[in-house]
Amino acid sequence: MQSRHKTAARLARLALIALLFTVATVFAQGDITTVEDSGFEKRTRPVVAFEHDAHNQKAEIYDCAVCHHVYENGEKREGQMSVGMECSECHLSENSGPMELTRAYHRMCKTCHLEKNAGPVQCAQCHSRQNAPAK
Repeated sequence: MQSRHKTAARLARLALIALLFTVATVFAQGDITTVEDSGFEKRTRPVVAFEHDAHNQKAEIYDCAVCHHVYENGEKREGQMSVGMECSECHLSENSGPMELTRAYHRMCKTCHLEKNAGPVQCAQCHSRQNAPAK
């Protein structure tokens, strides 16, 4: 009986640590001011200015998995999120190049903007030298 309580206590501690890590990662998203991805070694356009929290508040996006999705065997995994990961971790491989990664970003952002009839959809509206932060 004692060992079950010890095991349950260990599992509870591990769950708490995982929860704290997830919460910290989610709150760290608020610091994001641009869309950048290390998968783009050479940029042909300026980075996209993107105030993460302000965007999601204005767009009324409260479920992180709307953008930070997870797919397994071609199926979207409900309740799973890729928060804290770069898109290139899934959308860039030896079989695909930067164009596939670019398409993934454009599909995500432009599709939503077109569906909601809100937000930029033209290249220079997002990739503006004027909007990109100084480096």
